[in-house]
Amino acid sequence: MITTNSTSYPYAVTRKATYAKNGMVATSQPLASQAGLDILKKGGNAIDAAIATAACLTVVEPTSNGIGGDAFALVWTKGKLHGLNASGRSPKGISIDALEEAGYEEIPKYGWVPVTVPGAPGAWAELSKRFGKLPLEEVLEPAVHYAEEGFPVSPTLGKFWGKAFQNFKEGLDGDLFSEWFNTFAPKGRAPEVGEVWSSHDHAETLRSIGKTNAESFYRGELAEKIVSFSEQNKGYMTAEDLADFQPEWVDPIRTNYRGYDVWEIPPNGQGLIALQALNILKGFEFVAKDSINTYHKQIEAMKLSFADGEKHITEEQRMKHATEELLSDTYAEERRSLINEEALLPEAGDPVMSGTVYLAAADSEGNMVSFIQSNYMGFGSGLVVPGTGIALQNRGHNFSMDRKHVNALEGGKKTYHTIIPGFLTKDDQPVGPFGVMGGFMQPQGHVQVVMNTIDFGLNPQAALDAPRWQWIKDKKVEVENTFPHHIAQELAEKGHDISIQLEPNSFGRGQIIWRDPRSGVLVGGTESRTDGTTACW
Repeated sequence: MITTNSTSYPYAVTRKATYAKNGMVATSQPLASQAGLDILKKGGNAIDAAIATAACLTVVEPTSNGIGGDAFALVWTKGKLHGLNASGRSPKGISIDALEEAGYEEIPKYGWVPVTVPGAPGAWAELSKRFGKLPLEEVLEPAVHYAEEGFPVSPTLGKFWGKAFQNFKEGLDGDLFSEWFNTFAPKGRAPEVGEVWSSHDHAETLRSIGKTNAESFYRGELAEKIVSFSEQNKGYMTAEDLADFQPEWVDPIRTNYRGYDVWEIPPNGQGLIALQALNILKGFEFVAKDSINTYHKQIEAMKLSFADGEKHITEEQRMKHATEELLSDTYAEERRSLINEEALLPEAGDPVMSGTVYLAAADSEGNMVSFIQSNYMGFGSGLVVPGTGIALQNRGHNFSMDRKHVNALEGGKKTYHTIIPGFLTKDDQPVGPFGVMGGFMQPQGHVQVVMNTIDFGLNPQAALDAPRWQWIKDKKVEVENTFPHHIAQELAEKGHDISIQLEPNSFGRGQIIWRDPRSGVLVGGTESRTDGTTACW
């Protein structure tokens, strides 16, 4: 079965891969990319550039991320890959019992209930302290400038801002959400494309974070404002919840795919799903990219991996099956054996032991950063802390209200997380950072760009531009309008429920930077489905 959902014209791909020697920053927003490049030219390294870019994106792309969101990073420096998990925990005082007593049958998307401790400011400070060259205050200056002086809204940003405004206008009532409208719709509407938007509160908050290395956010004046807002509205967030937050350095996890090591952050993130799918797929041979055999097996492997992810992923120390079990070759072979010529309904296995922004940055010293941060579902919870410009995330929506589920809601717990940075190495040397943002599209995007690169030899821009598919649930699969229609028809004949989408933005937005091991030259690609750009010198 094939259906078509037409909401816009197909995008046109005209870009070529970008080459540079001294430094490169790839993001979904030109002003943010330029901010990172400016920091490189001032003497900062790739880590400084990534922080500057991330902070800038909270201003120039608030529809996808904010100061009140979470972040993850993979950092290659001095011959080693480091992982940073800066996702926050649920408030200690929240529980399934408490929500049920309050009349909730499921975790809402908006308001205080789904708010978890924001980790992004802590990520910036931790990265700066450990690997940066410039003071955090200086690195945040470009973001402060755009927040205070304003910037013209870009086309894709304006489109999503307008959609978010309509959604919130229709669904969010009461004083609890008034600050969101004061901050992001000061004229009673979303800013239009080309219109200049600014936020003095946002600028002051960024200044405070820079001057105090984020201490003010977790244990100072900003923390006091967050807690006061929570207390006034019967939220669960307390001063203790904020003060206890610390970003966690973690050992990245990997799988070897045809001679390349593909790296992800370990759970609570869903990077494990991408690695599981690649583990299954490496047991097949793929002759051509645009063939029914390739797409059918990719989709089937993805379905099986997602089923496992939903059942097993939460905080790693609380998982019933270790990451090593889920990534074992024995388990991959077991899952691979389930794939046949017809579309299957995915079920989780039981192994035994045997709204997001993504950016990539690199410098001439060999440092490379894969960084991702998000509020979730666009603007997040719909809450903005008065007087700060801080839009709070709603990551807690991913918790389960089923007490028996591994990801069941508990106080002081990290939930299953969608945002994932990726990194590629070969023979213990960096190839570079990559990522595709966009909710549950992310591991699917990772698998597709990795295979486009390794199996089919596409350069970074071509790997990103290639038409994408997205498994939704059961046998339902969405494909872009540029996806080969004859293959879509063949997939339908194999039992897939295929829906052709003319809206490109639902298929994720990615960035890639590879380094040539011989010359050190950087080659980058940026997302053609949004306002992305690669800034370099």
